[in-house]
Amino acid sequence: MQKITPFLWFDNQAEEAVNFYSAIFRNSHVIEMTRYEEGAPFPKGTVMTLRFSLDGQEFVALNGGPQFAFSPAVSFVVNCDSQEEVDEFWDKLCDGGEPLPCGWLRDRFGLTWQVVPKILLELLNDPDRGKAQRVMMTMLQMTKIDIEGLQRAHRNG
Repeated sequence: MQKITPFLWFDNQAEEAVNFYSAIFRNSHVIEMTRYEEGAPFPKGTVMTLRFSLDGQEFVALNGGPQFAFSPAVSFVVNCDSQEEVDEFWDKLCDGGEPLPCGWLRDRFGLTWQVVPKILLELLNDPDRGKAQRVMMTMLQMTKIDIEGLQRAHRNG
């Protein structure tokens, strides 16, 4: 078990969310599931927690009730190697959710994700600060990140 594990509090959709995420990320599976017993805040037998892995990263999901909601103050970054990968993760995670600026999105469960091409950091760290600034200004105009648009901003100046 990894030392630090993100813990996700859902109202009552933990199992649905885990199935949704597992269908998106390769090498994903449920590791362990617990269920509520008699006298708990949910009916006996309802899923309480799921420990699961998304492409090697472990998480725990809890059906905890409506007391807490997700916020963009905490998000998960999906680092992508290509535009095809950006498009795939963006489209799947955003299905039933909401696109946000700069490669961010809120999925159907309210969890915030950043779908980011790895090249973005490379371009933003260019020693030519003018090029880096153009990339930043271009990225700020985007919803889903477009690698070609970033590279064009980097080249043209």
